[in-house]
Amino acid sequence: MQFSKNLIATELATFEQKFAQSVKSQTPLLDRIMKYIIKRKGKQLRPMFVFLSAKLHGSVNESTYRAAALVELLHTATLVHDDVVDESLERRGFLSINALWKNKIAVLVGDYLLSKGLLLSTEAEDFKHLHILSEAVKQMSEGELLQIEKARKLNLKEDIYFEIIRSKTASLLSSACAAGASTTFKDPHLVNKLKTFGEKTGMAFQIKDDLFDYGTSNIGKPTGNDIKEKRKKR
Repeated sequence: MQFSKNLIATELATFEQKFAQSVKSQTPLLDRIMKYIIKRKGKQLRPMFVFLSAKLHGSVNESTYRAAALVELLHTATLVHDDVVDESLERRGFLSINALWKNKIAVLVGDYLLSKGLLLSTEAEDFKHLHILSEAVKQMSEGELLQIEKARKLNLKEDIYFEIIRSKTASLLSSACAAGASTTFKDPHLVNKLKTFGEKTGMAFQIKDDLFDYGTSNIGKPTGNDIKEKRKKR
């Protein structure tokens, strides 16, 4: 992972500045929450895949940065909404938005992030990015509902399990690769290959993450929660 980060260290540093600028708000409360989110950002795995995919066939450009920002905006929005749905009080070891500001504000914050992503793409006429990521959000919603419908008994059939993780986790990573590739690749066939790569990588990541929940190793976060709550990870 560190090797990959080193390849795009300059791009990630620039992205952090651009992303912070993209979520600014004139509403004091909202701006304060945005700063809280930025300070507690995760590994930025999905923007990394946007840049790495783009650099396979050219130089990172402004369209690439917008694609990375859109991916991160949508991903962050889904996490904020997920915490409300799951009544989760923590995210990445810190208090969640709903824990600090209650559910109503958390839902509105998620909506704000979604709208910023839409505006970012439409104002720059990045309709290809918007189409790719909109499909991912649709799949994530479908995967979440499929999990609610099927996963309570913890005896999922293999095909249903794969469909859930493909929709809930892999779809966004897949879209990140496709969006990044679309900013430098001209051949849609090659863009689709990167999309497939992202899907397979995302599924492998989720399978590994799910297996940790059944182990006793210290991985830096709680284990066994999904078993106790009778659900699969998101």
